[in-house]
Amino acid sequence: MTVGHRVLGAVLTASLLVVTTTLSGCATRDEPRPVLPSGTESRTIDVDGTSREYLVHVPDRRAAEATLVVFLHGGFGSAAQAEFAYDWDEIADRERIVVAYPQGDGAAWNAGDCCGTPARRSVDDVAFISAVVAELQAELGVAPSRTFATGMSNGAMMTYRMACDTDMFAAIAPVAGTVVTPCDSPPPASVLHIHGLDDERVRYDGEPGSGATRVDGLPVDDVIALWRAADACQDPVVTHLPPLTTTRSSCADGRVVELITISGAGHQWPGAAGRGLSDPDPASSAINATETIWDFFDDD
Repeated sequence: MTVGHRVLGAVLTASLLVVTTTLSGCATRDEPRPVLPSGTESRTIDVDGTSREYLVHVPDRRAAEATLVVFLHGGFGSAAQAEFAYDWDEIADRERIVVAYPQGDGAAWNAGDCCGTPARRSVDDVAFISAVVAELQAELGVAPSRTFATGMSNGAMMTYRMACDTDMFAAIAPVAGTVVTPCDSPPPASVLHIHGLDDERVRYDGEPGSGATRVDGLPVDDVIALWRAADACQDPVVTHLPPLTTTRSSCADGRVVELITISGAGHQWPGAAGRGLSDPDPASSAINATETIWDFFDDD
């Protein structure tokens, strides 16, 4: 073989490698996202060397626009208890959305000044929940505009901490919680807050609550004012339909800040079926919080 032939052979080989590599790259980019099995799956995820757990519920068919709701259980609760008690799987199957249930360390969340072992040990629950959201957004193709969070009690406090420390949720809906972490200028987000006016565990007026944790956070009115300022809201419209009072503000960029209070209701998830609850007080029948929250998210 002459030198010229050897050079030509090398050029052809190099060209073939380039074409092969390019085609392979196209195949990789065009691969469909993995199809998650329907039903509830238990998962683990590594967060800074620590293995954390969460459940994810996937409907038989997903809507064309992928949606993710993250539910954070209350103190002394669990991911499995929350899935069983609050009917979010029913919403997921009906509306073809995905719901994730992260598991708190020691049955609680480090929401700031509360609660329990996670707060004392400075567990980084912000990193954990952020990792869960990032993993599912990547797998499902969920846009930030269709990523939401809700929670009960200590889970509601953790929901607020996520909204204070990150901008990953388009809307949040805490129930029977408050802000117990520094949060002077939260990123804009739509907020629906539901609270019983007779809640002695997380008091509406911000005074220390009853129970072992003695929750001492912001008064709920101050929490709502914080997000009205962050969202550049208009003056609220107040509607009284006893025992409910709804205060709703329209805000910049289509956001909404809404507060629903329930006269005579304690520390509970309104409308819950009563099975597997960690809530200390009977559930109010004035509204169904799960349905109300989903309507709020879906309209966001």
